[in-house]
Amino acid sequence: MRGQDEQQGWMFSYVSAEERIPADHPIRELANEALEALTGEFEKMYPDFGRPSIAPEKLLRAMLLQVLYTIRSERQLMEQMDYNILYRWFVGLRIDEPVWDPSSFSKNRERLLEHEVSASFFDRVRHLAERDRLLSAEHFSVDGTLIEAWASRKSFQPRPEPPERGSGRGGKLQKNDTHGSTTDPDARLYKKSFATEPKLCHFGHVLTENRHGLVVATRVSAASPRAEREAVSEMMKQIRRQKRITLGADKAYDDAHFVDQMRTLGVTPHVAQYTGQRSSAIDRRTTRHAGYEKSRTRRKRIEQIFGWLKTVGGLRKTRHRGRLLVESVFTFACAVYNLVRIANLSPKSA
Repeated sequence: MRGQDEQQGWMFSYVSAEERIPADHPIRELANEALEALTGEFEKMYPDFGRPSIAPEKLLRAMLLQVLYTIRSERQLMEQMDYNILYRWFVGLRIDEPVWDPSSFSKNRERLLEHEVSASFFDRVRHLAERDRLLSAEHFSVDGTLIEAWASRKSFQPRPEPPERGSGRGGKLQKNDTHGSTTDPDARLYKKSFATEPKLCHFGHVLTENRHGLVVATRVSAASPRAEREAVSEMMKQIRRQKRITLGADKAYDDAHFVDQMRTLGVTPHVAQYTGQRSSAIDRRTTRHAGYEKSRTRRKRIEQIFGWLKTVGGLRKTRHRGRLLVESVFTFACAVYNLVRIANLSPKSA
């Protein structure tokens, strides 16, 4: 018998969200573990008086949803949270609880940026991977990618007071020394290859371990030819090591000064050899080992991370201005990527 197409809605419903969603949702469980470890930091961020604000745990869960489901704006995020039961359950809102105003959500999120909560959340997620013994302590890889800035080429205008000495060889003035973006002053005009046009962008860097391809350190810097090599030594400070390690990288890192610096730090540089006009800084004492080819193969996993960050994470063109905010969003997106990988590698999902 054919059912009737009734449009009348039910007046009452007694079905809870927990009955529709698996109780052991892996990503929510992992996110709650990381957030629980940050309770002490959250207590220091808020005074003991005044009107209660949005709970930081709910803010971070909502930001996590925005990355996971590629939601392009806070306004769209609030709109979907209003009618999506899964989103309400994940964030921790009751079915009849009103969602926040987009401007209130953005304003409350500024406190998280001020206290560098994204970096703390990333560290706690990395600790979860260490607890489950998913990280390698000896073999790592590094690479960088361009993040297009939220600024048009028309905003790249001459500076009112250009410097007397530029950033080029011998103090020569470059385009980025004499011009700057009026929309995002931290953005730089740059291109990674001769086949592409220059764009206003930032440089995002990730350091990964080679066992499962998890991100262990991040950095966002100004776009420049030396940015990739200069960011490595800073990211190395974010990992704990007790013995010599290896570091895989592409030919952009084949620089004599960089190779000597890594060897001084107790790092064996497994850098791809440059085959152009100049000679390579990597010789037979490095390439003759079998681990050299293994590092070069594992390094390609970073391209998968960049692909995920730019498609799912929405970082092909950032929606934020200023390097500090871009770095916060980039670090948080890398933490979300690690959560997805840890959930897939956990015994429960096997």
